[in-house]
Amino acid sequence: MKWEDREQSSNVEDRRRDGNSGGGGMRGMPSMGTIMFLWPVIQRLLKTKFGWAIIGIGAVAYFSGFNPLASMMGGGSAKVANPAADDRQAAFIATVLKDTEEVWKGIFQQHGAQYKEPSMVLYRGSTQSGCGHASAQMGPFYCPADEKVYLDLGFFDELGKKHNATGDFAQAYVLAHEIGHHIQNMEGTLSKVQQMKQQARGQAGENQLQVRVELQADCYAGVWAHHAHKRFNILEQGDVEEALRAASAIGDDTLQKQAQGYVVPDAFTHGSSEQRVEWFRKGIKRGDIRTCNVGL
Repeated sequence: MKWEDREQSSNVEDRRRDGNSGGGGMRGMPSMGTIMFLWPVIQRLLKTKFGWAIIGIGAVAYFSGFNPLASMMGGGSAKVANPAADDRQAAFIATVLKDTEEVWKGIFQQHGAQYKEPSMVLYRGSTQSGCGHASAQMGPFYCPADEKVYLDLGFFDELGKKHNATGDFAQAYVLAHEIGHHIQNMEGTLSKVQQMKQQARGQAGENQLQVRVELQADCYAGVWAHHAHKRFNILEQGDVEEALRAASAIGDDTLQKQAQGYVVPDAFTHGSSEQRVEWFRKGIKRGDIRTCNVGL
């Protein structure tokens, strides 16, 4: 993918070298999950004056910007073997984000609407998001509560090593997919689906709705790629294949086979490899968001 010497997005919050799990500054309250995890310890501390002192010191440290729970909860930044390469990757993904901003701004203008640019948080290890604790194990995700994409750059290493989905355009596809969720948030699709899930029949019904959300985001990623190439001539030989290989590698059926040796379709939340490839292809072929109608 051609990307060097082009403009990078200014909507990047770089937390990669933070020494805590939140990017510095004042902390919000810990999540309910964290409180429940630590409650047995807290109960014992509350029974003694010394325990109260420990809780007080921990609270002061937490709201001063240091996370005393980081070692217990896997927080903090991860060490990077090659900082220069890591910075180059950060520059690349910031350039892709700028491309998404320009493309979606143009598409929204064509439809008489204004595009609101999301932010992207880069981190290593773990951090805090508007949707709760974020860790590298979660993979990239979009948080509608704060309209930010959270991305641990280590995910791209895993994408290549574990799933054989290498290449810069595979990485661009991943970000474009998360931006697709931002589009859905702006359109009201995400909130609509949440309401539909409340009326769905069991977990399988909820999963089917979520699959549609993810496949539409794949299609939106394809729409972005179509217009980005027309505007910036970004695609090189093999780039589309990289994205398709990545889409296939993270299909639910492929991941389930790797993890447990068999497939459970009712447990799909992102779609099969074939479905993910199909919807990305639809988007990149026509470049029309109307192609991305998945019945939501």
